[in-house]
Amino acid sequence: MLKAPTDKSKLPSRHVTEGPSRAPHRSYLYAMGLGDEDIHQPFVGVATCWNEAAPCNIALNRQAQAVKLGVKQANGTPREFTTITVTDGIAMGHEGMRSSLASRDAIADTVELTMRGHCYDAIVGLAGCDKSLPGMMMAMVRLNTPSVFIYGGSILPGRLNGKDVTVQDVFEAVGQHQAGNMSDAELEILERVACPSAGACGGQFTANTMACVSEAIGLALPNSSGAPAPYESRDQYCIASGEAVMRLIERDIRARDIVTRKSLENAARVVACTGGSTNAGLHLPAIAHEAGIEFTLQDVCDIFRDTPYFVDLKPGGAYVAKDLYEAGGVPVVMKELRKAGLIHEDCMTATGHSMGEELDRVTLEADGKVIHPVSTPITATGGVVGLIGNLAPEGAIVKVAGMESRHQVFTGPARVFECEEDAFEAVKARKYEEGEVIVIRNEGPAGGPGMREMLATTAALSGQGMGKKVALITDGRFSGATRGFCVGHVGPEAAHGGPIALVRDGDVITLNAVEGTISVDLSDAELEARREDWSGPRKTMYSSGALWKYAQLVGSAQKGACTHPGGQGESHVYMDL
Repeated sequence: MLKAPTDKSKLPSRHVTEGPSRAPHRSYLYAMGLGDEDIHQPFVGVATCWNEAAPCNIALNRQAQAVKLGVKQANGTPREFTTITVTDGIAMGHEGMRSSLASRDAIADTVELTMRGHCYDAIVGLAGCDKSLPGMMMAMVRLNTPSVFIYGGSILPGRLNGKDVTVQDVFEAVGQHQAGNMSDAELEILERVACPSAGACGGQFTANTMACVSEAIGLALPNSSGAPAPYESRDQYCIASGEAVMRLIERDIRARDIVTRKSLENAARVVACTGGSTNAGLHLPAIAHEAGIEFTLQDVCDIFRDTPYFVDLKPGGAYVAKDLYEAGGVPVVMKELRKAGLIHEDCMTATGHSMGEELDRVTLEADGKVIHPVSTPITATGGVVGLIGNLAPEGAIVKVAGMESRHQVFTGPARVFECEEDAFEAVKARKYEEGEVIVIRNEGPAGGPGMREMLATTAALSGQGMGKKVALITDGRFSGATRGFCVGHVGPEAAHGGPIALVRDGDVITLNAVEGTISVDLSDAELEARREDWSGPRKTMYSSGALWKYAQLVGSAQKGACTHPGGQGESHVYMDL
């Protein structure tokens, strides 16, 4: 028996499926095997970042089929499509890394264009690595469709000599190898076992941080981010997500009903208490920007400052994403935050219920090992800290999870490098001194272009045993796998004439993560005199193509490194066309 026809009078897909004038459009749909009932149901875009570039994305295709099954079971018509991904682990440490942050915005743009071009009514988005997660969520908020996000899942940890290992260990092993503390054979064994399955990097690096964000912000179903990619139990979350998006269509619950100032604050809390990636300080403002919400790096850091750190995850801690999942996942973490009065419970979620209602259903408690009780945290303040001062008037950010408080203040002379390659070569050759502050500039969103991550350099320092003996600052950014006193997102960036462009070798820099300050021992008059002598931005070789275009459009890291006016500048909403 056929179900009653759907009223599509207010859904975008009416533009391609309804009325005599759309007969040519319907002919294409019949060509793909759709029937009358399929054509006149709501159309749900099932967007994935599937590709063969890296293990983070390789399982997304399988999971998309489960999403489509859920949509069909709930009387919708799924339409699968893919977009790009640049995976940081592969792009790290060379020119390819310049494409990484730019890919976030390309993902959002291409998902938007596909949804607009084909008039889909809702979206379930699947993403697996660092920039694809925020890019997919940015598209959802930009379009303001009924939306559900699905993380592809983390990789399983490797195992060597009785210990869990991750790709972070491999990056740091490069430094140990360069220092002569690891043989070729030992390095080869580690690289073969560190990444044993599909899935994103297993610690609380950027991918898993943003996966936690997807639940905390309300776009993903509770606990859906936790199960590792190889677990076929993930498919049940995918089916449920397909069903959930159909309920959102029915109730007209859209992405911006879910992503609000309050839900962004919830997400920032979860980043802080899990010792998450500093890149969240870039991506949360960018997601907010799509909704027209002012939520800057400093707003994120204000929340970090008064949030206890109580989830013991790598790179600062001992456990990986699989362990967090087995301890109860993000719902248990948020339940602990609620006990301290640190969660807005009235936020809507993709389930159609409020965050408070969802947390009422959580029966597990903190295990005291992976998730500590909020009343007895690992440290009283968050695992990520914002800094501001005369060296970074727009702010900067540092991950302090796992750092003792005595290591959170550092003063030393600057050793300045004009790009990451120069710094990495100097580190390899040990052309730096203990006690120095290594400055890597011209790596910001516009100046790089692309705001590269510095994991190769920071991991080499850690591998040489110098992670606590030097500090590093940059107008670029750091991988979520970075540890040590590494300050990123220094703004304004060098290309925009920020003070970091004016620093010289030997200038004394003080970093104080306890008080939240970053300063260079120069007077305002000296800085102004140097500015007058400044020769302008460093020229790059990117004088055409996508990266040139990105450099022309991108804004400051403080506001998320966005490339368009966002929700505040829009004159229409896609869903209402």
